[in-house]
Amino acid sequence: MFPLEGPDLTLRKSAQAGMSVPERAAAKTRILVMEEHPLLRDGIADYFNSQLDMIVCGESDNISDARNKIAECKPQLLMIALRLGAGDSLEFVKALKAEKPGLLILVYSAFEEAIFAERTLRAGADGYVMKTAPKQEFLAAVRDVLGGNIYVSRNVAMRAFKRSLESRPDHRSGPYATGIEKLSDREMHIFNLLGSGLGNTQIAHSLNLSVKTIESHRENIKRKLDLSCSRDLIACAKQYVEETFLPAAKGALAIRGKKKVVRFPAA
Repeated sequence: MFPLEGPDLTLRKSAQAGMSVPERAAAKTRILVMEEHPLLRDGIADYFNSQLDMIVCGESDNISDARNKIAECKPQLLMIALRLGAGDSLEFVKALKAEKPGLLILVYSAFEEAIFAERTLRAGADGYVMKTAPKQEFLAAVRDVLGGNIYVSRNVAMRAFKRSLESRPDHRSGPYATGIEKLSDREMHIFNLLGSGLGNTQIAHSLNLSVKTIESHRENIKRKLDLSCSRDLIACAKQYVEETFLPAAKGALAIRGKKKVVRFPAA
């Protein structure tokens, strides 16, 4: 058995003397900051380094250097300023997410969020915050993204939500457009599950109903939608799900099929 020395010996003596032994420091979240202006970059780095659970592992002022820094310091989150034209940040975000899907990316910008927030999220970013936001919002955005959420301002989230509500009637342009309003809540639920690819047995199990009951609901749905066979029912259900729900999965409220929740900052 090797003798204790260095820090281990100090900890042993402290314990024997009845002194409390400090716990080992928890690992800090590693952040890479990409910003072309040195003063702003230094300010961001200093602010995050002042947090007990964060550390800026690298700084960069251009895309080429950022790639090298990512390989060197292996950050968990990239905080990047939005730039267009030469060194297009959106294209960089797209490419980086394809290469490193596990890397979280928070974009901040002076560009109008009503125009660029959704474009940024579509490119693969996990959040968008304005440069004019107070530093507490920057910190809230980082924590939300680290927690598995998408971060956008309340205004952006509400605009996306309202747009999704307004666009739904336009999606109901298929042969079932008039009949779908006649479906009961249960029938509508089953219709959506059918469109999602579930079979009778799976639906019965998920809703705690018998297969016979599901079959009965299917017949009622076909009648109300004036469909002659099960094949037409499945086709209509799939079309409805694709047109009504999948566009939202490409927008600001759900990205890349991953379940995410928009957190609203305090008003």
